[in-house]
Amino acid sequence: MDLEARCASLQSELDTATPTSLNRKNQDPVSWLPRAPARHDLESHRSPVSCLAFHPIFSSLASGSDDTTIKIWDWELGELERTIKGHTRAVLDVDYGGPRGGTLLASCSSDLTIKLWDPADEYKNIRTLPGHDHSVSAVRFIPSGAAGSPMSGNLLVSASRDLTLRIWDVTTGYCVKSMQGHGDWIRDVTPSPDGRFLFSGGDDRVARLWDISSGDTKSTFLGHEHYIECVAFAPPTSYPHFAALAGLKKPPPASSSAEFVATGSRDKTIRLWDTRGNCIKTLVGHDNWVRSLVFHPGGKYLLSVSDDKTLRCWDLTQECKCVRTIVAHGHFISSLRWAPPLVKDAGANEGANGTETASNGAKEDATKMSIRCVLATGSVDLKVRVFAA
Repeated sequence: MDLEARCASLQSELDTATPTSLNRKNQDPVSWLPRAPARHDLESHRSPVSCLAFHPIFSSLASGSDDTTIKIWDWELGELERTIKGHTRAVLDVDYGGPRGGTLLASCSSDLTIKLWDPADEYKNIRTLPGHDHSVSAVRFIPSGAAGSPMSGNLLVSASRDLTLRIWDVTTGYCVKSMQGHGDWIRDVTPSPDGRFLFSGGDDRVARLWDISSGDTKSTFLGHEHYIECVAFAPPTSYPHFAALAGLKKPPPASSSAEFVATGSRDKTIRLWDTRGNCIKTLVGHDNWVRSLVFHPGGKYLLSVSDDKTLRCWDLTQECKCVRTIVAHGHFISSLRWAPPLVKDAGANEGANGTETASNGAKEDATKMSIRCVLATGSVDLKVRVFAA
């Protein structure tokens, strides 16, 4: 029976997949999902690719590797732009962000340092932030939540095997806060969209939600049976779907930035939670460690990659059913990033992180228009793959 149903669904997909319908489908970025084959295979790293980051405005994609280098690619053309050398051991994470009008690239490494690079000045290493006592596993710019430029900000958060999270001011290079609470290696950290909270997870199997201003843990998330590899905040566009999953009468307001989160673990599962620490749903399907998670900006899907070599798309509107599985690489997949939405009015000639002019009413519309249907995966097979509409 299952086979018959599967055949029928595949057949219906074929029947409906005329060139015109494909164009129609692609016009709505909210429901766009990646499909094989990838648009580009980017090859140049000599060791496994560990991390990826998209430039907020230009078509640059940064990849970090165990070969100690960072490579900058043009994801539209599929070409290598430059190789950045500076770290002395594996590069574990990269992220673009920083002060408005001055996008920076941050990287962190098992050489215990965080480095800041200036894309506007040929990626010169403008600052090195020492202070962690062990490998720095993750680094993320913290959005300021300012009305004019919500994605910009001077703060950066790092997670380390030394059991601390540290917050840095990238303009001065000072560590302004150190947060403790995890009992083992912290593998991932992510800020909430308004920059008020952090969510982190690692080898102690307990994810934590932190209040940045006080540095205190607000909630803990217990349930995973192995190390937590990756964490993500759900975007407000997903709240209606989460509300239905959680049995809420109505979704939280879209203005609230930290209502739901997701964690991926070596126990092969993904868990969805409310931010009080209640597990709403466990997604089972991957056959190996879950390594990276990203919510579709449209809010309807969660995407994940795993050491089972697949990229999976989970539909939050269908009880989190896995609606697409792509064998994306020939080896373990370490990383997954979605190109950030283009903030309205961010002209390519404008060196800033863009300015948001949409009023709250037009906000939904603006996000719809600005979703970029582009994502990238990085793997132990040394390749970076770009999936795009």
